[in-house]
Amino acid sequence: MTIVPSTPIASRAEELDALDAILPFNRRDQLAALLTDDDVATLKHLAQEGMGENTLRALASDLGYLEAWCHLATGAPLPWPAPEALLLKFVAHHLWDPVKRAEDPAHGMPADVEVGLRAERLLRSPGPHAPGTVQRRLTSWSILTRWRGLSGAFGAPSLKSALRLAVRASARPRQRKSKKAVTLDILTKLLEACAGDRLVDARDRALLLAAFASGGRRRSEVAALRVEDLADEEPVRANPADENSPPLPCLSIRLGRTKTAAADDDEHVLLVGRPVTALKSWLAEAQIKDGPVFRRIDQWGNVDRRALTPQSINLILKARCEQAGLDPALFSAHGLRSGYLTEAANRSIPLPEAMQQSLHKSVTQAASYYNNAERKNGRAAR
Repeated sequence: MTIVPSTPIASRAEELDALDAILPFNRRDQLAALLTDDDVATLKHLAQEGMGENTLRALASDLGYLEAWCHLATGAPLPWPAPEALLLKFVAHHLWDPVKRAEDPAHGMPADVEVGLRAERLLRSPGPHAPGTVQRRLTSWSILTRWRGLSGAFGAPSLKSALRLAVRASARPRQRKSKKAVTLDILTKLLEACAGDRLVDARDRALLLAAFASGGRRRSEVAALRVEDLADEEPVRANPADENSPPLPCLSIRLGRTKTAAADDDEHVLLVGRPVTALKSWLAEAQIKDGPVFRRIDQWGNVDRRALTPQSINLILKARCEQAGLDPALFSAHGLRSGYLTEAANRSIPLPEAMQQSLHKSVTQAASYYNNAERKNGRAAR
């Protein structure tokens, strides 16, 4: 019996199996073809160092894109460290002026590079990249360079100048992650869409209420929530100023290390009233006593042991939007986060109080929702 030696790509695919809890399985083979052995070793090292799953997933995706782009643009693998000229070429290929491109087809990304990236399904949208995407990929490139013990030209004045001029030339407005916020009126319609008696309805009611009322949690935080992160608290009064007001159930949710938290932070938020009831009802009906809170349910109503993925959270919200007669294209899971702050602004809740629940670190970012609400409700625009 002859043993056929595995190809380098097959070997890398097997190495990536160790990261299957982090990297999407349907992209494993594609990443194995795009990445080098050193790239895979770096990703495994980062995973062992305890880097957050979302960060590692983004790094792997960006690294795959950079390797593919470099091969097509230069005919060679991604060099480490990258020379300044290559970084400038990356900016020129991704941030360009659409008006000048109409006059000069050579401006921006070369046609053969664009065709190659589209064939790999790595490039989908027409036009220049969003400035935020380009800056994120450059940041990923810089992080991976440092983790290899190298230093690159990412702080070079020429690169900073090129980025500033290219962002201005691309003239692409910053897009919100969700075109519309899921405010209370929208949330009410979504809850009406999952008002049935099925197990999936109980799950989606609990998911939407808990994600919104806990400060507009990110979809990754909702997917990562475990029963062990929930703790009963003393009931609170519906009206804290009235000792005769009815008590409401209260639950604390430990979020641990969030996107903006430091490694030793142990963030937690409170859940009060109806969301607590919905969450406990779901756990009781699904007979979930430990492990992931929100899980997959098959077509026969069987509850899986595996947690929902962040992407599943997004798809659930969009499906409920469609059932509620709303346009799914206008909403995403991030709409729950922006909707919470928008609703808080509409109700004149002080910004610092809302940020205690949403756990926004940036006052500027959180205040933007308040500014929008004030402008719409104010007299100046009327």
